[in-house]
Amino acid sequence: MTNEPVISIQNLNHYFGKGQLRKQVLYDINLEINAGEIIIMTGPSGSGKTTLLTLVGGLRSAQSGHLRVLGRELCGANAEQLTLARRNNGYIFQAHNLHGSLSALQNVRMGLELHKSITPAEMKKRSAEMLELVGLGERLNYYPDDLSGGQKQRVAIARALVSRPKMVLADEPTAALDSKSGRDVVNLMHNLAKEQACTILLVTHDNRILDIADRIVYMEDGKLAKAPATVG
Repeated sequence: MTNEPVISIQNLNHYFGKGQLRKQVLYDINLEINAGEIIIMTGPSGSGKTTLLTLVGGLRSAQSGHLRVLGRELCGANAEQLTLARRNNGYIFQAHNLHGSLSALQNVRMGLELHKSITPAEMKKRSAEMLELVGLGERLNYYPDDLSGGQKQRVAIARALVSRPKMVLADEPTAALDSKSGRDVVNLMHNLAKEQACTILLVTHDNRILDIADRIVYMEDGKLAKAPATVG
């Protein structure tokens, strides 16, 4: 069996709206990403980066072309197929999306709830260990309202990584973090990718973290493009 890319995108087009309001937002995207690769997607706001990330993650169905993720074709997938595809993914959003009524430990544990083979005791242990790894071992029982913006983002990152996913999709994961916290977080993601052959697709405007990427993909106006030459 050949080593199939974790993500294989061919001639992918995507549209928002219908009828006269229909607007094309992605144009003829072709991209392959292998197991354990860290790919950073950069480019101007509104260029289609987050749209492509949500399609790869099975958060919405791709409409035209081919999009194979972990051996599943997601173009034209129905809701049930998308749900199955999402189980292998960890998500880190720019807005941390924590549940205010749950402690840091309980929020992280939510990342394991779909995995029925893991016992409650093991869930608690793994969640605590992951919070320790992101530097929040002393904050297990704190609620989101009692955490800083950077601490909330680290809880969200712990939640995404706790299930040891095959793929992590991150949308501006360091936006709310100072440079040291941001570096700590990307180093953690880098180690996960290399130790567990976890594939990471990361959208960012943060030039401070571009060095962790195996490849940088530049998007502009809904197309993959050559990155502009950096000045200075």
